[in-house]
Amino acid sequence: MEQQKTQKFSIANLLILTLTIIVFATLIVLGTWQVNRLEWKENLLSQIDERLKSQPVTIDQIIENVKDEKAFEYQPVTVEGVFDHSKEQHFFATHQGRTGYYVYTPLSFEGGTVFINRGFVEFDLKNPELRPQGQITGRVSVTGLARKMLNEKPSSLVPDNDPVKNIFYWKDLILMTKMSELTIADDQVQPFFIDAVKSDIPGGYPIGGVTLIDLPNNHLSYAFTWYGLAATLLVIAGVFLFRRKTLKA
Repeated sequence: MEQQKTQKFSIANLLILTLTIIVFATLIVLGTWQVNRLEWKENLLSQIDERLKSQPVTIDQIIENVKDEKAFEYQPVTVEGVFDHSKEQHFFATHQGRTGYYVYTPLSFEGGTVFINRGFVEFDLKNPELRPQGQITGRVSVTGLARKMLNEKPSSLVPDNDPVKNIFYWKDLILMTKMSELTIADDQVQPFFIDAVKSDIPGGYPIGGVTLIDLPNNHLSYAFTWYGLAATLLVIAGVFLFRRKTLKA
């Protein structure tokens, strides 16, 4: 009978030890993955910082980067062309505690059309007729930051866009293009945006320079969490096995 109890005790210990090893290994893998992500994120932030400090390139350079699949996010860029204010699209946004819209307006240039995020207007200024001074005509030069287009809604929590009311909750360039009766095909509309920097706009609207560069970097704390859980698991498992051994004795 004593031998049978000892055998059951040994099997239970083996199962506990096996499970502990599996969970411990998983936690170590997760922690190491976060360390690798930390290195990747730091390199990305460094690259973005370098781009932000660089001189604006031409829009042709951004177009080449897109075709060659090279990084261009937040790259300062300058383009000259003519706005088509009749086709502006409105993205629901907040700015300095106020709620309203970012105004996305197609700009025609020699190489096609690109949507410019001209900046923020408050709710009651959504109608462009209420800010006629800001509807600049003729050839203009726009400097801003190149931004990637989104291929899908970033989260199921984000509301669907309402093209009928011309309200976008996520930056769907394809839909914006469609509602403007344009097309991305044949390079008519470039597959990226440009966020205009803040500048003196007649009438004060739209307010440019609204780009938010907020890339959270919490990978180090996540790594400490996973490694900490792994260490805690070892302590708990060790204490548990020690107590079982003591009880047996």
